[in-house]
Amino acid sequence: MARNVDLQLFRRSVPAEVKLALLGLLSLFLLAIDTNSTLLNPVRQALGVGLYPFQRVVMLPRDAVTLAQDYTNAARLLQQESDDLRRQRIELSQVITNAAQLMTENEQLRRLLGVVEQRPAYPTVVVEVLYEPVTPFRRRLVFNKGARDGIAPGMPVIDEGGVVGQVVRVTPFSSEAAMLTDEQLAIPVQLLRNGLRLIAFGSTVPGKIEVRYFASDADIRVGDVLVTSGVGGGFPSGLSVATVQSVERDAASGFARALAEPTSYPERYRHFLVLKVPLAALDSGSQTRSTTTQDSSDATR
Repeated sequence: MARNVDLQLFRRSVPAEVKLALLGLLSLFLLAIDTNSTLLNPVRQALGVGLYPFQRVVMLPRDAVTLAQDYTNAARLLQQESDDLRRQRIELSQVITNAAQLMTENEQLRRLLGVVEQRPAYPTVVVEVLYEPVTPFRRRLVFNKGARDGIAPGMPVIDEGGVVGQVVRVTPFSSEAAMLTDEQLAIPVQLLRNGLRLIAFGSTVPGKIEVRYFASDADIRVGDVLVTSGVGGGFPSGLSVATVQSVERDAASGFARALAEPTSYPERYRHFLVLKVPLAALDSGSQTRSTTTQDSSDATR
């Protein structure tokens, strides 16, 4: 005998609203317990320990990106610090060089002031070297002052060591001086030891000057000091010029030749003094030097 079976197509369950309400009440209950007691601390710690590996795995990409950024930033910072240190080292080197140069120039200026105090007879002009023309046969210096400051052709240029040269060309704002070793320059000199008057010329030997047209039996020795004689008025007397280094005597011609090293240092310094010798003395000095050179040339011929 068949039994009647009652088929139920739709089963009834707890409504979702009720579940939501129950879960909300449960959450509030757990929050209240967690706030007011420590009963749930073991549960929280157990869950934290269990979830930690998963947290680390999930955070690995972030940690890798952070590590790469830190490495890049550190390398960039090290490179920047290295560049800063290199720049500071270069700047300090420049400061030290400039300080040493200024100290040297100050010492030279003090010595020049001492020269001015020793020779108050003529006013002086402090000049600075603008540049040195590069020529194979001439030794010249161009200064930053000219006719506007009272400089005229023929005025002597000196430093603390002695005569440097003579002004040969002047413009309103600059001047050009021939150095002692210039072949076109001739200076009346005399031996400090015995007063023998001679003429010094620029030499073809680099850094030397020549004393020519004197008798082979003249009393001149190695080590003698040459000073300006004052003949002609172009150069004041007593300025140090050079020190004799060698003497060549030719008994056949009856003349001798001496090489001397200047006592000034034009290649070391940038500042020099121009002695403002009166123009009348310069004119007579030029005539005297021309006459002396001509007489010496005639005597040689």
